[in-house]
Amino acid sequence: MADDKNNQDNRDRSKVSSSDDYEAQYLMTKFDVSKYRAVELIIKHAGSRTKIEAELSNS
Repeated sequence: MADDKNNQDNRDRSKVSSSDDYEAQYLMTKFDVSKYRAVELIIKHAGSRTKIEAELSNS
């Protein structure tokens, strides 16, 4: 039986992985920061997407 794609929650979107290049690339593109800065923030905020995006929005 296939998974129902309509019953997904946002758990996967709440965390950012520093080992996935596409996550850093997303932050680089969205906020115009370097890869080093993107990875640094991912590590600093333990992958919390909310905290990372809040810090980047304020800078």
